[in-house]
Amino acid sequence: MTTSASKKLIAVLQMTLDGRSLDSDGRSDWVDSWADGLELLPPVDAFVLGAGMFPGYEGFWAAMLHDHASAAEMLGRDPYPREVEYARLASQTEHLVLSTTLTEVTWPSARIVRSIDEIRAFKHDGPGTAYVVGGATLVTSLLEAGLLDELRLIVHPILVGAGQGITGVLSRPRRLKLVATEPSAGECVTLTYRLP
Repeated sequence: MTTSASKKLIAVLQMTLDGRSLDSDGRSDWVDSWADGLELLPPVDAFVLGAGMFPGYEGFWAAMLHDHASAAEMLGRDPYPREVEYARLASQTEHLVLSTTLTEVTWPSARIVRSIDEIRAFKHDGPGTAYVVGGATLVTSLLEAGLLDELRLIVHPILVGAGQGITGVLSRPRRLKLVATEPSAGECVTLTYRLP
């Protein structure tokens, strides 16, 4: 549970109507922009990512920041202004990358943390908001450790039938409290859940 002196850790995940964050080929073509999650949050003091997601994240947002032509090629379109703004903000905001295997990161504001206990210490080191970008393994670890405060889901109106869920295997079921439901762009729905 968050105290007034603790940071709120909020995960924002994009998923299909059948609960997948990636299809069976490891793609998420239904997502219009990865910057959309940040728009659902109050101002953030930090980003938290897992080792599996971070290399792709680092490469994508570095291209968005420094090489718009490469970013456009990755996207298949010109970058949106909100994506360029996300890249600027992210380059100046602390990133914690939970990993036991990575040895270095090149993202200007990133540092590697080796254990969930380091995330716990970070959470209790003063107020603020941290955006938990993901992926599923990290979200599972934070749920298991009781460190996640909110889960915000952008649910896309598509069914893919198979693929990766938004979490890994949990040791026990977790009950969440629905606190907001809002329609959003592209016929999506945003659901906000609070962890008890």
